[in-house]
Amino acid sequence: MQQAPLLLLFLPLLGFLINGLGYGFLRRKVVAWIGCSTVGGALALTLVLFAHSLTTDEPLRLQLFDWIKAGTLHVAFGLLTDRLTLVMLLVITGVGFLIHVYSVGYMWDDVGFGKFFAFLNLFVFFMLLLVLADSFLVMFIGWEGVGLCSYLLIGFWWKNHEYTAAANKAFIMNRIGDLGFLLALFLMFRTFGSTQYDVVFQKASAFVADDPTLVAITMLLFVGAIGKSAQIPLYTWLPDAMAGPTPVSALIHAATMVTAGVYLVVRAHVLYALAPTTLTVILWIGTATALWAALIALTQDDIKKVLAYSTVSQLGYMFAAAGSLAFVTSMFHLVTHAFFKALLFLGAGSVIHALHHEQNMRNMGGLRALLPVTFGTMVVGTLAISGAPPLAGFFSKDEILLAVSDRSVVAFLLLAVTALLTSVYMFRLLFLVFYGSCRTAPHQREKIHEASAIMRWPLLVLAALSAIGGFLGLPALFGNVHALSGYLHPIFVVNPRLVPHEHAHAFEIFIMCLSVALVVLAAYLTYRRYHLRPVERSVAIPAMPRWYRWSYYKFYVDELYNSLIVRPAEWLGDYFQRRFEPRTLDAVVEGTGRFAQRLGQMLTGLQTGSVAAYLLWMMGSLIALLWYALFKS
Repeated sequence: MQQAPLLLLFLPLLGFLINGLGYGFLRRKVVAWIGCSTVGGALALTLVLFAHSLTTDEPLRLQLFDWIKAGTLHVAFGLLTDRLTLVMLLVITGVGFLIHVYSVGYMWDDVGFGKFFAFLNLFVFFMLLLVLADSFLVMFIGWEGVGLCSYLLIGFWWKNHEYTAAANKAFIMNRIGDLGFLLALFLMFRTFGSTQYDVVFQKASAFVADDPTLVAITMLLFVGAIGKSAQIPLYTWLPDAMAGPTPVSALIHAATMVTAGVYLVVRAHVLYALAPTTLTVILWIGTATALWAALIALTQDDIKKVLAYSTVSQLGYMFAAAGSLAFVTSMFHLVTHAFFKALLFLGAGSVIHALHHEQNMRNMGGLRALLPVTFGTMVVGTLAISGAPPLAGFFSKDEILLAVSDRSVVAFLLLAVTALLTSVYMFRLLFLVFYGSCRTAPHQREKIHEASAIMRWPLLVLAALSAIGGFLGLPALFGNVHALSGYLHPIFVVNPRLVPHEHAHAFEIFIMCLSVALVVLAAYLTYRRYHLRPVERSVAIPAMPRWYRWSYYKFYVDELYNSLIVRPAEWLGDYFQRRFEPRTLDAVVEGTGRFAQRLGQMLTGLQTGSVAAYLLWMMGSLIALLWYALFKS
């Protein structure tokens, strides 16, 4: 049992090595079996570890080797498997395995089939390392690794310049956040002498609340989380990351990698509980991001872009919960979101696959009868994310609203409005894609068919999880049956500053009724707009209302960044290349060379070939040195 986490970690790495080294030689079936079985084996080991965790509260610790040892500095490379780790492991390996299976059908005809599975396996390895780490420094290795794999997979179809530009954008914007994480590590070493979780948390407990050092550390860690989890202002990379194959969007940018920032904050709950100022910042950035992204998603026509902005918005919900000290609630929504968002992305992939890579929803419509399995599962995913009872999102979203209501009435109202907008843009997607007349091109319409069985089964399993996942966290109204809270209790019981949220049953009922009302209202509004009225295949954006134009163009944030950052940086680079470099750097380098050349020419006059002259110079030099030594003494 002690070695199980190590085997779990290295199974996907083994899959990466085999498929990577065998690329171009292994048959597709062999690649598929290796890619899926290694992640499936990791899932089996995770289930074994989960069963073991039910019998004991003690985590498994495994010290592998001394990583850095210099003087008093000693950094060990170790793994920690506690209940918080296991929740993440179940999501990564469970959802990851389903997406690997789905990818077999989706990517079967792609020339880079083996390379794709190698990259997927490598991503799972780094994501497992991130959550299994026993220190912030080891976590940072996995943190950077998933960033690398994200770059590789977003730009997988590298011959398309727009896709490689999206990969570069994701990589660069994540590095901005990673700088904050790195500075937090340096400050931890300086303050605590270690980055090990237990050492840092134990020493931090002696600090007073809002100590400037703790506020600095937690703020810098949150900067890293902002980059990885696409929060304001570093959120613009995530929608562009939809350039990669759709299974990539489901795995990396919905279910696992983008939730790493949430996991980081929850893992460091001892530090954040001692930094109320940072928690306030997290609450408001999460709330603002949730609302902002939902407003943008309202008008997008690309099916994957709608889901991408939805992901940004839902991540904002998770951070709003964490900023309200509701860390279990944050994890609860992380789990349910992994189910229904992976389902929605894979469902979108099934639609795109059937329409031969068409992604504009205005060119779809009427697919309900042609893609019955995809339609049914997408309905479940839409209802789950909208918060319809008793599906997964209903319970986790309501729990977030309850937690935030204790911190700020304004934030509560903004998140309630965001819940309405979420239902609106998701029902809009559902009506545009599956209802009304079929607006696809005639040559596409003849070839539309349901996905193969290997793509349908992951959809069905994720739909089932999206339907029942909410029962992991039933509200107090139904008794003390919050399974996830009970399971994670040993993790948070050590933090005396975490006070359980208790609410009157009447308020819980009010929140539930509000959620149902918002879903019904959104369904009614979108039904009237996108089902009873004809849908245009193209929209004259300049003729639309101002709010629509601002939302459609994503509030011009990318243009603002281009004006304030990208273009000045390009101008500065052009200036250095065209003017500063030739006039200054080249002048210095070439001037140094010319000086050395002329000095050499001058000194060649001393090379007469006369031994007597050389002896004279030697004697003169010795006399000069002796004279200097005498006068110096």
